[in-house]
Amino acid sequence: MTYTLVGADGRAYSSPVPGTLGGHRGARLYGRLDCPSARRAIARGGYIRHRVFFADAGDAVAAGYRPCSRCLPEAYQAWKGRETA
Repeated sequence: MTYTLVGADGRAYSSPVPGTLGGHRGARLYGRLDCPSARRAIARGGYIRHRVFFADAGDAVAAGYRPCSRCLPEAYQAWKGRETA
């Protein structure tokens, strides 16, 4: 089985290993695979067609995504602090 992940360059690539983080292409955010906010959106029928996956947070950040405020609050606060500085 292969998985499609987004790399640091923002391009999709095939991987034999699943991603550890999920994201939303439109909102340009990433979070844990068990994020309550993402799960609610998926349960309502949204989000899925915009869903992307990353091997790690470094790839997500390099691709221009921000951390989720709900499931990654510490990373989000650090990102927010950088954005306002």
